[in-house]
Amino acid sequence: MKLLMTLFLTVTLSSLVAQTNWTADKGHTNIKFTVTHMMIAEVDGEFKDFEAKMTSTKDDFDGSEIEFSAKVASINSGNERRDNHLKGDDFFNAEMYPEVKFKGKVQKEGAKYYLVGDFTMRDVTKPVKFDLKYNGTINGGRGKKAGFKVMGTVDRFDYNLKWDRTVEAGGGLVVSKEVAITCNVEMNEVKQ
Repeated sequence: MKLLMTLFLTVTLSSLVAQTNWTADKGHTNIKFTVTHMMIAEVDGEFKDFEAKMTSTKDDFDGSEIEFSAKVASINSGNERRDNHLKGDDFFNAEMYPEVKFKGKVQKEGAKYYLVGDFTMRDVTKPVKFDLKYNGTINGGRGKKAGFKVMGTVDRFDYNLKWDRTVEAGGGLVVSKEVAITCNVEMNEVKQ
């Protein structure tokens, strides 16, 4: 019985010791999106106010738990009028639904990485699987840093962002349904 209890405590303590917490380095992270405008040009935007945290138990980050949220009111597309439209009910409705959220895990399949979990915009949560590029980990002198790039696409209509004027000349949408998401993320190890 003592041997079993010792083994249990050893396994439990070693799993606690191996857990590492990480948080986004906001000065070296960006959360961007791109849509096609008028069927001919791409327009970029980003969220300036966001939080991201990760808990890892493996050096290769497989199985790491991720939580992310961005304040809709911080949206910036370089055009104040457009930003106000995006914050309104035609799109995000920042007043009623103040955050975009993701909760999930890093999933490694062979040499490829994915970010898999639940993505929430407005009042809709859907499962997603985004490509994830792991750029490596270094010890930056003030602690460990890990770099990632997230790439994926969502259909904004699936999340009730349904404003849909059409272009008279071509019949397509003024703003595409598909939204490309690109996040360049630098995570800092949280010192205990």
